[in-house]
Parts: sequence; C-alpha cells; structure tokens
Amino acid sequence: MATTTSSFEKTFILGGGFKINRLGYGAMRITGQGIWGPPNDKKECIRVLKRAVELGVNFIDTADSYGPFVSEELIAEALVPYPADLVIGTKGGLLRTGPNEWPIDSSPAHLNQALEGSLKRLKLQRIDLYQLHRIDPKVPAEKSFEVLQKAQQDGKIKHIGLSEVSVQDIKLAQQYFEVVSVQNMYSVDNRKWEAELEYTREHNIAFIPWFPLGGGNVKGEDVLKRVAGKHGATIHQIALSWLLHHSPNILLIPGTSSVKHLEENMKTADIQLSEDDMDVLNSLGQL
Repeated sequence: MATTTSSFEKTFILGGGFKINRLGYGAMRITGQGIWGPPNDKKECIRVLKRAVELGVNFIDTADSYGPFVSEELIAEALVPYPADLVIGTKGGLLRTGPNEWPIDSSPAHLNQALEGSLKRLKLQRIDLYQLHRIDPKVPAEKSFEVLQKAQQDGKIKHIGLSEVSVQDIKLAQQYFEVVSVQNMYSVDNRKWEAELEYTREHNIAFIPWFPLGGGNVKGEDVLKRVAGKHGATIHQIALSWLLHHSPNILLIPGTSSVKHLEENMKTADIQLSEDDMDVLNSLGQL
C-alpha cells in the first residue's frame, strides 16, 4: 500500500504577518465573457464570494482589469464590512480595450490612477497586497517600482507583489521594496517558472500560480484521471492538490462563478496524495 506524503501545511504567512489559508479564491471569473463587463448571474457571483469566506477563504485575488472594475466592485458589494482576517490582493498595470484584450500600461501615471481606483472600488484605506500585473516593456521597470515604493511609504499599500516575472526581475524589484508574492503561470504540466518557484520558496515569498489546471494535453489528462479515480476526485481537484503538496509557499486561487464549483474546489484541501501519486504527477512536468 502506498505511503502518504507528509501532511502539507494548510496555511502560509504572507509578508511575515498575514496567516493565509493556502486555498484561496481568484475573482477573475465573476465577470462577463472574455473577462469583460458584468457577469450573466450577478446574484450567483455574490453568493460565491460570501460562500468562499464561509468556507474559510481568507485570501481573494482580483485586479482592476477584471471587467474592468467589475470584480473589485462585486467584492466590495458582497463582503463589506470585510472580515478582520480577509486579505484582498489586487493588481494594476493592464488596460482593457475589449473582451480578451489586455494591453500593458505600467507607466507611473497609469499605476497611480489604477491604485486610487482600486482603493475606491474596494472601499479600502489601504490595500494589503498590491501586485504589478505586468512589467511594461515600454517603461523602465524601475519607474514602475518607484511608484509602488512611494505608495507603500504613503500607507496606501501594505505589501507588494509581482506577476509574470523572472528571478532577475524579482531581484531588481527587491532593491525598491520587499517582494512578498509572485504570480506566474504554473501547473502540474507547465513548469516553465520552476526556477522562480524555487527562488520564492527559498526566500519565503508566496508563489501564486495562475492557470493552475494546466494545458489539458491528452497524456496529462489520462494520468490525472488515473490518480483522480483512486481518490474519488475530479482531475481538477487532483491538479490543485498536486500544487498544495508540491511546495509549501504556493497559494492557490482557483476561480469560478458557481457556488457548486467553488465547494468542489474547496474539498481539494482534504485530499492526501501518496508518494506514488506525487511521483506519477511529477512526471507530467517532463511532457
């Protein structure tokens, strides 16, 4: 009989102060098609946000560009007054010109405008985690970092994170502020940012994978189905569980606009993968 892995840590201390349940919620999907405009069922999205908190979620990830603005507005509508332990992370640095269109703008002018807008929409005096959505190839990264540094000094931001960045980018940013989180695309079958995961783990920086369910290649899905069958789980639950087991600094933010799907995602924390399961799933990184 396969032995189980050591019980994974269910919490992570973000920025040395916030105790975060590692299974959080990503609020991108409470918008319209193409992450554009309002959702088809606003009432269900409000229920999702409330239910997430009831189920123990105390980290919600969003961005001003989701909608745009829709996700932040719904979070405030559903959850103000916020629970004392709830950490909301939002992002700035992208524009929206239409469904599925995401031009980058991390200029100082835009970042300042984006931050002020997020504070107003979320009804906050200070954002606990503000993340640079993208480094802008048209703007020296140092200019963007200086804006975030000043906002932190002014008390508008508690902690600062980055998205889609290399180790080199993280090291440059650390000359301006403490980087407490990195949000890169990563999944059981997409390990492009493995070096960044290793760096963040070594430095106690949260690693927040987006698109955590992977690319859905056929061989990978077959492997996930086999492991899922052993646990009476879905392949999505196994893909998420692998991430929880894989590294203790990973914070998960699966997104959904359905209460039923949310509850299914949250059951992931109860899955205990065996060492054999992990070996099999780790092999997907070589596909």
